[in-house]
Amino acid sequence: MKQKQQLSLFDLTMIVVGLVIGMGIFRTAATSAKEALNPTIFFSAWVAGGLIALCGALTYAEIGSRYPITGGYYRIFSYAYHPSIAFSINCIILISNAASLSGVALIGSGYISQVVFSEPVTDVTKAAIAIAAIIVFYGVNLLGLKMSARTQNVLMLIKIGMILLLIVPLFIPSMHHAAATPAVTQHAGFQQWIRSFGAALVAVSFTYGGYQQTINFGNDVENASRNVPRGIFMGIAIIIGLYLLINISYYTVLGFEELKQQNEIARVMASRMFGVTGGNIFSGMLFLSVLAYVNVLLLSNPRVMFAMSEDGVLPEMFARKSSKRDVLVVSLTAFSAICIVILIFAKTFDEILSFTIFLDCFGMATSAGAIFMLRKRTKHLNQTGIYTMRLYPLLPIIFILAYAFLAVSIVRDKPQTAGIGLLVLMCFMLIYFITRRFTQKKAEQ
Repeated sequence: MKQKQQLSLFDLTMIVVGLVIGMGIFRTAATSAKEALNPTIFFSAWVAGGLIALCGALTYAEIGSRYPITGGYYRIFSYAYHPSIAFSINCIILISNAASLSGVALIGSGYISQVVFSEPVTDVTKAAIAIAAIIVFYGVNLLGLKMSARTQNVLMLIKIGMILLLIVPLFIPSMHHAAATPAVTQHAGFQQWIRSFGAALVAVSFTYGGYQQTINFGNDVENASRNVPRGIFMGIAIIIGLYLLINISYYTVLGFEELKQQNEIARVMASRMFGVTGGNIFSGMLFLSVLAYVNVLLLSNPRVMFAMSEDGVLPEMFARKSSKRDVLVVSLTAFSAICIVILIFAKTFDEILSFTIFLDCFGMATSAGAIFMLRKRTKHLNQTGIYTMRLYPLLPIIFILAYAFLAVSIVRDKPQTAGIGLLVLMCFMLIYFITRRFTQKKAEQ
């Protein structure tokens, strides 16, 4: 029996907000500010990042609506392109998610280390704390889904409360002293402006990530042609508004120059408002919220490996489940191991950030390009119930060009990181053909 469309406009709006707002805003504002020559570039990057996210969310929603199928990205992109490209995109997304998890775990370790240790700690110590957090929640997930889901609900509420708390100084000026150090204005020529804007946009793009999951909802919304664009637009508008308010709050309380120098900016903000004890409590709560993100990625990504294993592009062992708790033990272990390896080799958040976004540039641009193939291959279908975006093909073209611009920015500023990303991409293509040949030989025997 066909599943009924059940998501209302409000449901979709809240889903979009929940998918995008994460832990990055507690760290990436500082990274973006360091790359921006002046506040104008800084705030322009945050607005542009939101508009890019809007183009991407609408594009992915139509992709999911035109080809609704269980199994996620792999099956959609196998249909639109070739299985080898679909395999590479899926693996890029998995590695990018693992890098994202590692980066967010480092954000949490940076905050909690200031509470636990009296002296500043090394990057190695922060990485060790992040690895310990991954191992703990790896164990939690091995115990089964129910325990993980209960934990997730509590930690998500903590995150929402902290985001709202950071905006309070804008409405209650007496809670803080205005920043004493004015921003040092650097006048930039056009080329310098573009280069600085691109570098600042890398961190912003990480913070806006998550909208691509709208690929799963385009076919499950009431009155899709009307509610999908409205829900996504309102969701992204709320996110842009919240992110701008938080950054204005950072700018007002800390000043642009101090914002560049502080990695754990939310702790500094809380200390200014509530004293050192308040800052420590905030850091502890933020670390718990980081664990929520670690938890949700450890829950979801093994299922992607499971779908790929069912399609024969990964070995059968990735589909194995424990008999007692129905846990994907091999997939969960493999994904957790990837996260730990990334932490061991990268160590710092900024390195992981550039690596993650460079992989995303390939994954996002290629996957969004599937809309052009799907439009051609589904034009014979009855369009009733299929969400069709307006301003096509402008929106997907803007989205693809934006990620091409980000890729160029990373290649220019961090060529070694870009080279590693390209090597990873080529390895995935090679792994696909080796795995397929092995599977075919096994089937022939």
